[in-house]
Amino acid sequence: LLVKFSILLGDLKKNTQTTTQKVLPPMTPRIVLPFEATDSATIAVSGFGEKGTVVELLKNDVSVGKTEVTENGEFNFSDILLESGENLFSAISISDKSGSSEPSKPVAVNFDDQAPTLTMINPSEDKLTVDYADFDVVGQTEKDARVTINGRIAMVDDTGKFKFKYQLTSGDNSLEVVVRDLAGNEMRKTVTIKYDI
Repeated sequence: LLVKFSILLGDLKKNTQTTTQKVLPPMTPRIVLPFEATDSATIAVSGFGEKGTVVELLKNDVSVGKTEVTENGEFNFSDILLESGENLFSAISISDKSGSSEPSKPVAVNFDDQAPTLTMINPSEDKLTVDYADFDVVGQTEKDARVTINGRIAMVDDTGKFKFKYQLTSGDNSLEVVVRDLAGNEMRKTVTIKYDI
């Protein structure tokens, strides 16, 4: 009788016990941006998140909108207005059942619509006559800028200084210096160097 009673008590405990299930927050979304800088005032921000959730996009810690994650785990925000300078983007996944995720790792985009600086050191004037064929074209621009001289790439150091050895031909030599920054802005300057033997 005691054995039957203890079995009955055990069954009663099983039936009255409620199982609590841990509900995990949604996965943190990931923002994907194809560039670090742009000369466009608006951009599209996309990325990946947990399907069935809503992603909230933050720019400089201020919400700029929400969108649902598609069936293949993607999200997209179009026509996001940028502020001049650095814009920091992060995102949060929100679920009705399990709350919200941690903010994603911030991704920076620099909005720059100004042409890069270009100071010619050698030659410092627009027209020059020399009596030697090996000519060093030297100038100063922004660091991380790309410099080409007549379509050939010049090396730019960490301070933005560039130097390019150019082989002059007899007579007038027209050199086009093109500086392009990370955002795609350009500055062009043409100089003429006359090689007089």
